[in-house]
Amino acid sequence: MTASTTAPGRYADVNGVHLYVETHGSGRPLVLLHGGLASGEMFAPLLPAFTADHQVVLVDLQGHGRTADVDRPLDARLMADDVAALVDHLGLGPVDVVGYSMGGKVALDVAIRHPGTVRRLVAASVPVRRDASYPEILAQQEQVGAAAAEFMKGTPMYELYQRVAPRPEDFPRLLDKIGAALAQDFDVTEEVRGLTVPTLIMAADADMAPPGHFVEVFGLLGGGRRDGGWTGEGRPEGGHALAILPGLTHYDLASSPLFAATALAFLDRD
Repeated sequence: MTASTTAPGRYADVNGVHLYVETHGSGRPLVLLHGGLASGEMFAPLLPAFTADHQVVLVDLQGHGRTADVDRPLDARLMADDVAALVDHLGLGPVDVVGYSMGGKVALDVAIRHPGTVRRLVAASVPVRRDASYPEILAQQEQVGAAAAEFMKGTPMYELYQRVAPRPEDFPRLLDKIGAALAQDFDVTEEVRGLTVPTLIMAADADMAPPGHFVEVFGLLGGGRRDGGWTGEGRPEGGHALAILPGLTHYDLASSPLFAATALAFLDRD
């Protein structure tokens, strides 16, 4: 079964993946990366803010939205390689990358694995260790798999997949792959400590991990060690920053105007 689409984007073949890509606006290029079980469409309410001064590239990552799955694990590192290859394919040069949740992990891996691809990075709702997430969140993640597909019917994630996916019947397979990815232990503390790309660590004040974890990540980047000074001379040397957005959760962070305003304030700093 193949779903028909009337979306305004196009496809780019990179690393064996037929990636769906949309480009909006003009200006300095900015790649927006969506969360798990979502697609680039999730940023539609904020797109006018992002496209005011930027050329925005929306990517549907492997197995998500209008990009069909391929025969490999759903691994953020592999998807990061896809994004870097796409930037090269499009001839965009160093780009700003903004990612949320799963897309934030992919964005972080782009900066770690392909630093020359990224001008500035915004990583939103991205713990750098698996055990940083609340225990109840880890317990919920253990339930993600094909068996949950029936229970997800009627949810926005299921509706989106059925509406736009090239193979809507692959939804249980996607859940299995996401479940397998979530079960993998990870700790990229040292990789983050070595980041050379100016990075904004962003989170909601009621996210999947406590605010203190994101403060800890900021500390890995040299933040929070001293007073910033009258002219900012005490800020982290790499140009890194931290934002804990008030009154938000993991689930509404990336649809809040605060998300766009905070990301753009960091990206447009120079």
